[in-house]
Amino acid sequence: MNLIPVEGQKDLYRDTRTNAIINTNKTDYESYIMRRESLQNQKKKIESIEDEITNVKNDLDEIKMLLRRLSEKWIQMKLS
Repeated sequence: MNLIPVEGQKDLYRDTRTNAIINTNKTDYESYIMRRESLQNQKKKIESIEDEITNVKNDLDEIKMLLRRLSEKWIQMKLS
């Protein structure tokens, strides 16, 4: 890989073969990786909470349905 320094940027180099800009600052790279992992973890946590909320909503809907059935049966028993 043949790298040429980018003018005015001490940690950036251009790869002459691919024309890509490469950051050679290890600290910046490690910070980026940590931020990316943190964002991925936050996303997973949010998805988990959303799934849990959906499950609770479904459980509540089922409980409401069962309560309605019970109340209807109770009313029918009282009327009979």
